[in-house]
Amino acid sequence: MNTFELIEKHGDDHEQVVFCRNKESGLRAIIAIHNTALGPALGGTRMWNYKSEEDALIDVLRLSKGMTYKAAVAGLNLGGGKAVIIGDSKTQKTEEMFRAFGAYVNSLNGQYITAEDVGTTVKDMEYLFMETPYVTGIPAAFGGSGDPSPYTAHGVFMAIKASVKEKFGSDEVAGLRVNVQGLGNVGRHLVEFLVQAGARVGIADIDADKVKGLTARMPELHVLGAEEIITSECDVFAPCALGAVINDQTIGRLKCKIVCGGANNQLAEARHGDALRELGILYAPDFVANAGGLMNVFVELEGYSSDRAFDKTKQVYENMLRVFKMAKDEDVATHVAANRVAEHRLNKIGALRKHYQGRTARPHSTLKEIVLRRP
Repeated sequence: MNTFELIEKHGDDHEQVVFCRNKESGLRAIIAIHNTALGPALGGTRMWNYKSEEDALIDVLRLSKGMTYKAAVAGLNLGGGKAVIIGDSKTQKTEEMFRAFGAYVNSLNGQYITAEDVGTTVKDMEYLFMETPYVTGIPAAFGGSGDPSPYTAHGVFMAIKASVKEKFGSDEVAGLRVNVQGLGNVGRHLVEFLVQAGARVGIADIDADKVKGLTARMPELHVLGAEEIITSECDVFAPCALGAVINDQTIGRLKCKIVCGGANNQLAEARHGDALRELGILYAPDFVANAGGLMNVFVELEGYSSDRAFDKTKQVYENMLRVFKMAKDEDVATHVAANRVAEHRLNKIGALRKHYQGRTARPHSTLKEIVLRRP
C-alpha cells in the first residue's frame, strides 16, 4: 500500500500531513495535523524505533485524531496534531536532529504546536525552542511548565476515581487492586498517586530497571510479568504503555472490572469497546482519561501556574462522569459516547470558526501572544 493509500485509509479527514527529512542530522519525522476547527493543533512529538515508515504513518494519523477529540472533550480551544520521529530515542538523539525538526515545526507558522511525548524530554523541547516558539513543555527557566507527565498522571488518577464511582458507587480507591502496565513518566507518577490513596498496586514494565527503581522506594508494590499484568485479577487495569492493548488476543483474558489508563489508543479497534461493554467491563475512554497533560500545556499558553494546571486536571473527573452519563442515557458503549461529546463540540464551536491559519512568529513572540490572540 503506497503513502497516499495509507493516508486515505487511516487519515482521510486530516487537514495536513508533513514529511520531514534532514540528511545531515538523520532526521526522519512525520507531522500530522488532524483538525484545527477549535484552534491550533497541539500534540506531542514521539520518538520511536518503528519497524517501518508505514507503521510510523499509521501511528501519527491515529494519535493526531485522538488529540482533536481529547482537546474537544476537555473544553480547550485547541485542535489535534501529533508528530513522530523515527529512531531509537536511547541511541540516536542529537541536538542537530531536534533543531532540524524544530525548523520544520516553525515552517507551519503556528498551525502545529508540539510538546513532549514517548521518547522525548524537556531537554529535547529546549532544542526545539531554539528554532521555534511553537513548543510547550520547555524548561521552567524559559517560562515553560517542564515535564507534563505528572499532570497527565493526575488526570488519569481522577479518571480512575470517576470510573470507580460509576462502577462501585463511591470514588474511594483505598483497598482496591489497580494494575498499572508501563512505568514510563506517566505510569510511574500514577503509581505514586495510587499508593498515596491507599490502593493495592500491581506493576509491570519490559524495562527491569524501571521496576527496580519503583520497588526500591515502594516495596509494597506487587510486581507482575508483562503478560500477567493483563490477565491478573484486579479492580482496575491501567494501561500506560503503548496502544492497542485491548485486542482480540487479550480481551477474553481480562479479569478486571474497569479499564482506565494513560496510554493512547488502547482499543485496537472500535469494536473492542463494544466487546468490553458486553463483558461488563467499564471502559474509560483514553482520550478523556489522559487529557491532564494537554490541560497543563494549555495553561502554559495562558501564562504558567503549576497550581492552576493541577486544579485544571481535576476537571477530568467531571468530564469522565459526563461521558458515562451519555453512555447510559443513549444506551451506547462509553467509547461511542466520548466520541459524541467531542463531535458535538467540534460541530457547534467549529462551525463558528474557520480552520486555524496560524500566524508568523515575530522575534521574541510568546505563545500566548501568537496563539491566544484571536485573528
